[in-house]
Amino acid sequence: MAPSDCFPVPNPGECFWQAEPHELNDFRSTEQLPEHADIVIIGAGYAGASTAYHLLRDHGEKVKSITILEARGACSGATGRNGGHLRPDFYGHIPTYVDRAGVRAGAEIAEFEISHLHAMKKVIEEENIDCDFTLARSIDVWCNEEAANKAKAVYERMKSLDLEYMNDVAFYTGKNVEGICGVKGALACASFTAGTMWPYKFILHILKSSLATGKVNLQTFTPATAITPGTEGGFTIETPRGKIHAGTVIHANNAYVAGLLPEYEKNIVPCKGICCRITVPEGTTAPLLNNSYINRTEDNTLSYLIPRPDGSIIVGGASSKFRPFQDQWYNNVDDSVLIDSAKDYYEGYMQRTYRGWEDSGARVDKIWTGVMGYSYDSNPHIGAVPGKDDQFILAGFNGHGMPVIWRSAQELARMVIEKVSFEETGMPQLFKTTQFRIDRALNGQESDGDILGTGNFPSTKP
Repeated sequence: MAPSDCFPVPNPGECFWQAEPHELNDFRSTEQLPEHADIVIIGAGYAGASTAYHLLRDHGEKVKSITILEARGACSGATGRNGGHLRPDFYGHIPTYVDRAGVRAGAEIAEFEISHLHAMKKVIEEENIDCDFTLARSIDVWCNEEAANKAKAVYERMKSLDLEYMNDVAFYTGKNVEGICGVKGALACASFTAGTMWPYKFILHILKSSLATGKVNLQTFTPATAITPGTEGGFTIETPRGKIHAGTVIHANNAYVAGLLPEYEKNIVPCKGICCRITVPEGTTAPLLNNSYINRTEDNTLSYLIPRPDGSIIVGGASSKFRPFQDQWYNNVDDSVLIDSAKDYYEGYMQRTYRGWEDSGARVDKIWTGVMGYSYDSNPHIGAVPGKDDQFILAGFNGHGMPVIWRSAQELARMVIEKVSFEETGMPQLFKTTQFRIDRALNGQESDGDILGTGNFPSTKP
């Protein structure tokens, strides 16, 4: 797919989280586009809404005007279609980052992600946001013996590095594992603190809060199609509804950044995933699950799962089922069509996976797909766009944006307003977008990158 085609399709499939569209879904602050905004944010999802919120909350006296351009409805992309899992990475990709850039580089990513649990809990309580937020334990489960042994070795390695955050992890093997996690055939499991929530409600709340300041103009169903330097400085942004001039542009449209920044074509690739809601028959009570999960079956099919307060289950993943069919998910922006090779995987999932669910009658109530931005080296691209003054990027979250974006947006706002360097922020250094990273993907092979291949590219420089 060429960068010129890297834009959202106009007709995304139905999704449980958005079954009742928020009042801001098709909102336009003004009938016509403003002629100018000091800051234009591309995208009204998690990254765009969070950046606007932090610009106003932390730097409101210095911000005169923000316009948010959204190609479809507000929060209709990946954030509004994800699994609702606020789950930091303790030891999943962290060992890879340690190998590539050293212990400190890996640890600061884990610590940054973990800090989101309390940062988001704080804002949810302060703003009284109704988004079904819970703070509980997340359980990793391995049902394959080789995978369980490898997981145990990784756990022991991470513990040996004396990383304080690993004290929150409990790892179990032996005959009682099934009884601890409730998953049939479990050979090992681990648990640590994580959160669950209704992301769509959270984002629309903070977006509404930002609009209430009077400094934000939201324009939904208004895709930005081109950006060119303005004749008297700044930028001219073209849309099907006209043009707007901006002093600063923030690219917060994740999987679709290559549409306006073609240099990111190989760095951030749109990749589809699948998710669904499972319910039990009306009038019956679902067996209780208190924890969120990452389950790996005997054939190493991975699923992420959260229980909902209403007794329903949100579960998705199953990438091993569709990964061989590259055209169905890779470099694909069509979230109006399910992934055919995985669309039936979750029928009967709870009955075959969890003890006590055999006679529950659980079934898939709604299933959908979403488009995520996967990066060549598994790290997001955040900061000043190389070679383009006054343009910034916050994108490429690999389906893992929930414990990354909130505080990244806060730090990016500092870069925009206070003109601090990336190194002066509190973000992990591996998140910085650089010409080195851009060129590495552009000049490298897909088979050497993390999305399709081995990750066999030159080591990331600390």
